Amino acid sequence: MKKSVSFLVAVALMQLASFLASAFDPSPLQDICVGINDPKNAVFVNGKFCKDPNLTVAEDFFYRGLKNPGDTQNLVGSNVTLVTIEQFPGLNTLGISIVRVDYAPYGVNTPHIHPRAAEIFTVLEGTLLVGFVTSNPEHRFFSKVLNKGDVFAFPQGLLHFQYNIGHTNAVAIAALSSQFPGVITIANTTFGSNPPINPDILAKSFQLDKKVVQYLQARFQ
Repeated sequence: MKKSVSFLVAVALMQLASFLASAFDPSPLQDICVGINDPKNAVFVNGKFCKDPNLTVAEDFFYRGLKNPGDTQNLVGSNVTLVTIEQFPGLNTLGISIVRVDYAPYGVNTPHIHPRAAEIFTVLEGTLLVGFVTSNPEHRFFSKVLNKGDVFAFPQGLLHFQYNIGHTNAVAIAALSSQFPGVITIANTTFGSNPPINPDILAKSFQLDKKVVQYLQARFQ
């Protein structure tokens, strides 16, 4: 009798575990996804439709373009070349992507977040100061100076940046753990939202004069 009860308990636990596993929501690959009843007005989420495997060729898994430097003649002195599923359909369902980042002297890849991916970052040329900050309430700041060949990891969803502290151009390659990692650039998102966030809210949040906030919003609109 006891063996039968133990067997039934084990089966019940296995069923519960199976239910929990099947009920777990995978990480979404888009920022928003509102439910809709009419499939005619719906979009496919978490990837793209798959090409017939019998029609797949080697070119589907090949991408050319990272050899070309990005234009760093801009206000921040950096340029990010993305290679996600949007540029490279062969990444569909693989959960990976890659970027090239070019930096002018003293250029910065400004503080940003990847909501759907961790990142492993490798310096190819130059000297970069990199860092990330942990979430509330600790806000621990981890920072390191990287030289050619050095590698640094940025955990998923944490604020991070890279800054070229050298007198010459710098180049880095980063791999991310999502085919569509997303990026939230803090300054652009905060001060360049559409429509703009009420400046009173930002003034109180950042402990700034309202006129300063309005100036920043004008810069990023």
